[in-house]
Amino acid sequence: MTSADDRAGGAATEPAGEGPGRPAVIALLGVLSYAELTGFDRLAEDARLAPTLDGRSALARMAAAEIGHHERLTARLRELGVDVAEAMRPYAAALDAFHDGTRASTWLEGLVKAYVGDGLATDFYREVAAFLPQPDRALVEEVLADTGHADFALREVRAAIIGDPTLAGRLALWARRLVGEALTQSQAVIAEHDELADLIIGGTGDLAGVAQLLQRLTTAHSARMQALGLNG
Repeated sequence: MTSADDRAGGAATEPAGEGPGRPAVIALLGVLSYAELTGFDRLAEDARLAPTLDGRSALARMAAAEIGHHERLTARLRELGVDVAEAMRPYAAALDAFHDGTRASTWLEGLVKAYVGDGLATDFYREVAAFLPQPDRALVEEVLADTGHADFALREVRAAIIGDPTLAGRLALWARRLVGEALTQSQAVIAEHDELADLIIGGTGDLAGVAQLLQRLTTAHSARMQALGLNG
């Protein structure tokens, strides 16, 4: 069986946006575009919960990065001759449901969501991007690259827990809820959109490959929980 890197490397020879892989490219760019747009909305809203101006400024910069990523992705969709709104629309309900059901009520909840929830989503999209042809693979990987914002959330949450250890239990429960909701919505999106399911199955090779992908996501999530000082 070929490795994921071998399969991704083979896919890279296919002209961007052409051939049988085109629906999968459009699907991933569409869902990511909407994810970045909603990420901007949510971070801008959470910034108002910041206890300090420095914290508010940090989340505002995160929001600005999200909208910048959204613009990069939508520009690529237009290059492919795709209506941006039509590309995003199929994923709006599921992503809106996730954010509406996990709306942060405190500054720390917002940071945990940014670190744990967004981290899990980023890991998933990065895994799937490995199966895209170039230049779309490179674009998605660039959009998903860590810009240092995760470090800010990590420092803030860890400092808060050190100052008040009783926060750890509540934030751990919140993080587990975030992950549960994210996995539920992700499964629904994949089940409802064959092009994404085909991309994942085709890229991983078989169901065993999908299981390995999920295990990698779980391992990365556990590492984030431990970094925060929470029991994963």
